Amino acid sequence: MKISIERGALLKAVGQAQSVVERRNTIPILANVLIEAEGDTVSFRATDLDIEVVDRTPAVVERAGATTVSAVMLHEIVRKLPDGALVGLSEDPASGRLTVTAGRSVFSLATLPREDFPVMASSEYSSTFKAPAPVLRRLFDKAKFAISTEETRYYLNGVYMHVATGEEGSVLRCVATDGHRLARIDAALPEGAQGMPGVIVPRKTVNELRKLLDDDEVEIAVSVSETKVRFATPQITMTSKVIDGTFPDYSRVIPTANARRLEVDAQEFAKAVDRVATVSSERSRAVKLSLDEDRLVLSVNAPDSGAAEEELAVAYGDERLEIGFNAKYLLEIASQVDRENAVFLFNSSGDPTLMREGNDMSAVYVVMPMRV
Repeated sequence: MKISIERGALLKAVGQAQSVVERRNTIPILANVLIEAEGDTVSFRATDLDIEVVDRTPAVVERAGATTVSAVMLHEIVRKLPDGALVGLSEDPASGRLTVTAGRSVFSLATLPREDFPVMASSEYSSTFKAPAPVLRRLFDKAKFAISTEETRYYLNGVYMHVATGEEGSVLRCVATDGHRLARIDAALPEGAQGMPGVIVPRKTVNELRKLLDDDEVEIAVSVSETKVRFATPQITMTSKVIDGTFPDYSRVIPTANARRLEVDAQEFAKAVDRVATVSSERSRAVKLSLDEDRLVLSVNAPDSGAAEEELAVAYGDERLEIGFNAKYLLEIASQVDRENAVFLFNSSGDPTLMREGNDMSAVYVVMPMRV
């Protein structure tokens, strides 16, 4: 194999690959990226046996072929090369080495046989549809903060993507929860998604997927089966196993009768929460919200380190209420708001609180209160 490729294109392709490979693994080949050159295209394939990413990019292929080399090492080398450099990759099967050249720099890297590289078995997808990158980005970005990190409830370690009934008919919905907070995000149902099986997309896949969704212009082809999900652009294909489990009935924890309505500037609210929470060093620091007519007082009382209080002008016309929340959860939920105002709907100091953006019901968040 012998190819020449522009440094920027190579860096992007290898960057995607090296973020998928497992740093700590007992199978050496899984630390490598499979480089395959044919025609005028070179593809870079990486896997951790749960996710597989293939990135195709144009290159000058002088001699077709394939080999595998350390993904992290290749990425580090390419990252340190000067911008605009033309990078040569040539493999010598006899010595089992890949030579990387750029200008006066020459690197010789150990390779492993391509035959040892595991390729994810292809799957029959029961449903395929296309969606613009910004739509999928919103669905996953707004939901992922609520993914659970608790390994015992493994079925909560991802985002549940499924077809549901929203305010105005069928929607594509993403839900995540860790038992303390919940995010439910809806988008218009793309054509062809109607019969899609509901799947739980793992946390690592959601994070890797973010890189695919950076380009606002691109359409993403989504293919779903009971066991796998695939996201593809013309250049990159990401295939992932889904979490084998049943996502709980989240609709039971979304309150429908919360009548006490608070409207507040989302940015001001988040900044105020952040400021008053500074005095507490505890991880689960509680912030108390004291609500009176058009007035909100945020307070933190940490016996060991001090106390803090801040008042905000808000729109609130119901009876007085005192309720406590984990500061981190409040900050994360408030940071999801794209519009100016956040609307909180309360029932009592012991019941779940609902938050949404203005009157928009396509993004709904639930947070459990704390005793303060």
